[in-house]
Amino acid sequence: MKLGAFSVSLSVTDINVSKQFYENLGFEVFAGELEKNYLIMKNENALVGLFQGMFENNILTFNPGWDESANKIGEFNDVREIQQSLKNKGVKLESEVDENSSGPASFIVLDPDGNAILIDQHV
Repeated sequence: MKLGAFSVSLSVTDINVSKQFYENLGFEVFAGELEKNYLIMKNENALVGLFQGMFENNILTFNPGWDESANKIGEFNDVREIQQSLKNKGVKLESEVDENSSGPASFIVLDPDGNAILIDQHV
């Protein structure tokens, strides 16, 4: 199963302080809008999303169809295929994609310890 680019989405209390911290670690702003309280920071292949006031807990994120530079990749598993595969294995989903849709979509699953995993397809 090809899940695409991986990032961690962090719920931060002060996006400016977090931005500075990750810049000190060598990350640079890759995407997002500081005025809208979210940034995507990048250091080589590593991606860290900083989100102030958008969600309560940290989230592991996968982007089917994208590489770590948000470039579309040729061959990937569609989010609906990934969802169906997990359902076939008896994995409980927190939210689901309409299986009759196409294009961008997302769903959420929790790991055994309650960590949210967002499968978020943009293509």
